[in-house]
Amino acid sequence: MLGRILHLLIKEFLQLRRDKSARFRLLIPPIVQMVLFGYAATFEVFNVSTVILDQDRSQESRALEEAFLRSSRFALAAPARRVADVRDAVEASDAQVGIVIPAGFAELLRKGQTAPLQVLVDGTNSNSALIALGYVGQIAGDFGQGYARNLAERTGRLQGKPIVSVDVAERYWYNPNLNSRWFFVPGVIGTLTLITIVNLTAFAIVREREVGTLEQILVTPIRPVEFIIGKTLPFFLIGLLEVSIVAGVGMAWFRVPFRGNPLVLLLGTCLFLLAALAIGLLISTICRTQQQAFSSNFFVLNPLFILSGFSFPIASMPPVLQWLTYVDPLRYYLMIIRATFLKGVGLETLWPQMLALAAIAAVLLAAAVLRFRKSLD
Repeated sequence: MLGRILHLLIKEFLQLRRDKSARFRLLIPPIVQMVLFGYAATFEVFNVSTVILDQDRSQESRALEEAFLRSSRFALAAPARRVADVRDAVEASDAQVGIVIPAGFAELLRKGQTAPLQVLVDGTNSNSALIALGYVGQIAGDFGQGYARNLAERTGRLQGKPIVSVDVAERYWYNPNLNSRWFFVPGVIGTLTLITIVNLTAFAIVREREVGTLEQILVTPIRPVEFIIGKTLPFFLIGLLEVSIVAGVGMAWFRVPFRGNPLVLLLGTCLFLLAALAIGLLISTICRTQQQAFSSNFFVLNPLFILSGFSFPIASMPPVLQWLTYVDPLRYYLMIIRATFLKGVGLETLWPQMLALAAIAAVLLAAAVLRFRKSLD
């Protein structure tokens, strides 16, 4: 048995060695996608096109305007001389944010009263609009607190009273600078691995069936189980290699730290690869042509990605979809890889995710083997 599996394993690697395009697809696209996704996938928003109308023209209003433009979150898109210019810029999509500093702004601040600030936001892209609005609130809040503190200090010195203030000390664990790439890059590793392994497994077996070599192999003494092991084992090893390469690129290029135990990550990766191989094998038993396999991959991989929590919080999904996420192996692997990378936790914390991945892999592999046997009859 082991000899037949070994011969099939050697056959797969020899075929991979002869296929230069396959070697290229295995190495170059994942690295390129890691770099592209690492830069493109982020919660941060920079250089939001902004129109600012200063109707007060005071020292305070100019300081607030400088605070917005100095933050690198906002970029001045066009000048505005009246409120209609601000509205027109937002309606024409020339600016995503319009800020109006009304007349009397500085006078209210000097009296210690609340000064209004009008903000117009293009809500077409709701995610960017909410983030930009949050930046506006943060910058305006910091400006107001700083001005109030200075005003209290000046007033207190004149009246001979001590200044009482509350300082909030913020401390962010595991990601001190709130770098969103530290969150996304481990997720990209899992996503790219799932896509690559499922595609390789599904297309490899379907290709054998389509060109007629599958029947030729099965008339040899090799058994179906041995064929499945010999056909999928190379992709398991390729998956381990790809995870190593993509993770190395992510850590070196984006400076993502790794604080955990490599053996814990290796165990989680092995269980995840078994589940991904089973998904590809199931697709291969259903499809007869490579075109059908491509369509099926698109139908399966997209829901797995959406339900994994890669970019959409699972807690924000409807209850029915939240239940569906429990059968998504990518969900558990993302939890494992992010926890090992950023938090450095071990099996004592991640054993529920490991157990869930093992159960999913076992069920899917059993279903794939039974389906493969049935498709041969």
